[in-house]
Amino acid sequence: MVKDKTLFSCSDCGGTSAKWLGKCPHCGAWNSLVETVAESGGKNRFAGRAALAPASPVMPLSRIEASDFERTPTGLDELDRVLGGGIVEGGVVLMGGDPGIGKSTLLLQALDALHRRGRKTLYITGEESGAQVALRARRLGLEGSLVQVLAETELERMLATLQAEQPDVAVIDSIQTVYSGQLTSAPGSVAQVRECAAHLTRAAKTEGVTIVMVGHVTKEGALAGPRVLEHMVDTVLYFEGDTHSSFRLVRAIKNRFGAVNEIGVFAMTERGLRGVSNPSAIFLSQHAAPVPGSCVMVTLEGTRPLLVEIQALVDSGGPSPRRLSVGLDRDRLAMLLAVLHRHAGVACMDQDVFVNAVGGVRIGEPAADLAVLLAITSSLRGRPLPKGFLAFGEVGLAGEVRPAPRGQERLKEAAKLGFSVAVVPKANAPKKPIEGLSLHAVDRIEQVIEVVRDL
Repeated sequence: MVKDKTLFSCSDCGGTSAKWLGKCPHCGAWNSLVETVAESGGKNRFAGRAALAPASPVMPLSRIEASDFERTPTGLDELDRVLGGGIVEGGVVLMGGDPGIGKSTLLLQALDALHRRGRKTLYITGEESGAQVALRARRLGLEGSLVQVLAETELERMLATLQAEQPDVAVIDSIQTVYSGQLTSAPGSVAQVRECAAHLTRAAKTEGVTIVMVGHVTKEGALAGPRVLEHMVDTVLYFEGDTHSSFRLVRAIKNRFGAVNEIGVFAMTERGLRGVSNPSAIFLSQHAAPVPGSCVMVTLEGTRPLLVEIQALVDSGGPSPRRLSVGLDRDRLAMLLAVLHRHAGVACMDQDVFVNAVGGVRIGEPAADLAVLLAITSSLRGRPLPKGFLAFGEVGLAGEVRPAPRGQERLKEAAKLGFSVAVVPKANAPKKPIEGLSLHAVDRIEQVIEVVRDL
């Protein structure tokens, strides 16, 4: 029997070398050689496993029959929202997040809920023993759970177990602990993660099992390992949140079976993670009376409108005033301050400006511009905005106020939560009035300052 030979391939140009070198002999890139396996002639490391799909003839796109994917709800409404309605047979999900954020807790709860709905589940742990998983289950109130547990890190044994047990849903916790005996590199290395993820993805597609892989993250918050890992899977979820806060956000950044940028909101309790049905309450501070420097906006996270409070603090600075934002783009803050000075005559050039999105939420859409400017103006002048006031809209460099997408949905959500006054772009003003909501439609930043002054 001819054994496989270990080679080193360049991640930049694809060239190979019989031994590891600091510099690729083909393209000259440094530290780009990673270990891989060169199979002997006639041998395929995927041998023994069926193809992903039978060969099909070439045909026009119009003749291909398209059907929706059947989804299975997990039993956790917020997780189903992020997944697009539930899990898909043969789908591969990658979930990343900081250590201790609650990834294993959430997935164990989801597996138990799926098992109670008649689905066969398997939890494969490479970081804990079976006894540790059982202790966590008891803390979560899952003493009678019948979820199957396997403590294993070798890929070949995992694949054999998946083929023998035939579960509907399997969790791999985590992919960085899995190793293949065909490679000599350590678990968690680029070669091991890429090879193991490829085999598990092929097993999911071939056997129709839904596989959820837990991934570690780097210090910068990105998923550890090769970027190809995110390309292999169908869905990528990020588990976010401050470990000092009880609230957690699950965000989809890739989903072949649903919308991206959806979020699910959970609260960490003694009995595990519980879905939050009204997440807007998290991001709104409860002030006894209106305070300067606070303005509420409506942002969109996927299909969900969320009310978020934007807080600003403007204070006298030194010769080099600071501009600091938390949850918002810092460069956009500097741009908005220039627009506010140029077109509205409000100068903050000698002031420190601090802006924060309450609740730890991150807002990436420009619809927050209007709320940021109004919060800054309110703090600078020491005048609070009226109670029940909100604003949203993008502000351009010429001082114009641009519309935000799906403005009517934002306004209806605000009216449902009791807000009574709104400043919105003129293009977002609804044709029919919204009951209980007084609207002020504007198209210039100067008009916004005048409207707020008269309120």
